[in-house]
Amino acid sequence: MSQFLSLYITAPSCEVAAKIGRTLIEERLAACVNITSGMRSIYRWQDKIEAATEVVLIAKTRAALFEEIETRIRELHPHDLPCIVAWPIEAGHQPYLDWLAHETAS
Repeated sequence: MSQFLSLYITAPSCEVAAKIGRTLIEERLAACVNITSGMRSIYRWQDKIEAATEVVLIAKTRAALFEEIETRIRELHPHDLPCIVAWPIEAGHQPYLDWLAHETAS
């Protein structure tokens, strides 16, 4: 199992994304959160095809923190079923990974 994760999270607005991102950083649940607006999503929800403009967050963290991060995002997110998925970081610039570990330490 990888020690680090990149999380892909979507939010309905820049304000919600900023609140989630800032909280993850303040609480040392993530070392860095990138926020990109203007994503267009098409998806099926309750048997209907929907479309929405969303904001993407990419958070870098330690794998050991995933459950705590997921819980915190669910508390802050207005949707009943927020998109929260993780990819392992298998390799990276070692000084960056060291910084990531340091910034997410209790």
